[in-house]
Amino acid sequence: METEGTLSPESLDEAREAFEAAGPTAQQVVREAAKAMEFDREEYRERVTSEVVERARNVVFADRLAVTVGTRAEFESWVDEHPDYDVTTLGSPDVDRIAWHAAPFAEAAVAASFQNEREAAVGTLRRQAFGHLYRPRFESETDGADDATGAIEQGEFGSGGDEQDGFGDGSDDETEDSSGA
Repeated sequence: METEGTLSPESLDEAREAFEAAGPTAQQVVREAAKAMEFDREEYRERVTSEVVERARNVVFADRLAVTVGTRAEFESWVDEHPDYDVTTLGSPDVDRIAWHAAPFAEAAVAASFQNEREAAVGTLRRQAFGHLYRPRFESETDGADDATGAIEQGEFGSGGDEQDGFGDGSDDETEDSSGA
């Protein structure tokens, strides 16, 4: 077994802190991308919405999630050692490799099977873990205020997910199949 990523929050508070800490990085990534696309201030204000920064923050957070990659036997052993966990497994039961992320505070895990495309499976798993394990809890405790996107809403230019993929609202995203990934 191997682990990729470093974030494995033991509590919802720890997860929330990591999520909030991803905001400034996401905002800077969006600013730099806008600069590379040569947006002027007006185009930046028009096109870089709080939703754009929010999606970037979702990706930055999810990309840090610790993912264990192993054989089906190793995964099944892990499941047996965590009988209280609610485990959602995506993909085909007929492939030999599985990537999974556990959220101890939720007593839940999300897994994705794959045969050859490890990187694609890990990416899909991170999106799904965010969408299943983190976003619903973050949204249920928020009052709509968002420090990470406040500067965008105020028009600051700076110096210079969705239900299917886990990052946006699901309205324009395609389903990804991780079984052959």
